Amino acid sequence: MKLYVGNLSYTTMEEGLRSLFDQSGTVTSCELMLDKFTGKSRGFAFVEMSSREEAGRAVEQFNDYEFEGRKLVVNEARPRESRGPGGYPGGPSGGGGYGGGRKSGKGSRRGSRSAKRDKKACW
Repeated sequence: MKLYVGNLSYTTMEEGLRSLFDQSGTVTSCELMLDKFTGKSRGFAFVEMSSREEAGRAVEQFNDYEFEGRKLVVNEARPRESRGPGGYPGGPSGGGGYGGGRKSGKGSRRGSRSAKRDKKACW
C-alpha cells in the first residue's frame, strides 16, 4: 500500500525517511519528490509498505510525528488525477496569456503623442 508523506523538511534525504518507516514494517519503495532544477526535496514523498496492516500502523505512528523539526502528514496516497493536454487537470480552459485589451499595440495613444509634439514645436 502506498502512503503520501507530506510536510517534510527540504533537507530530508530518502535514506532517513526509509529508516523511519522501517520501524513500522517492510518498506518496498521510498520515493522522495525532488525539484528538477535544484535537486532539493519538494517537501513530500511516497512510501510503499509491503502490507495494508503495516501501512495502517505507519499512518497511526507517523501522522503528526515530529521528524527533522516538522510535523509529518501521513495518509493513504490517492491515485494521480489524469492530466489533459497542456499538463493541467482537464486541459486548457480556453484563453491564454495573450489577447484582450487593444487590438494594435499603440491604440489611441498614437494621436495624443503626436499632438503633444506639435504643441512643443509651436512654443
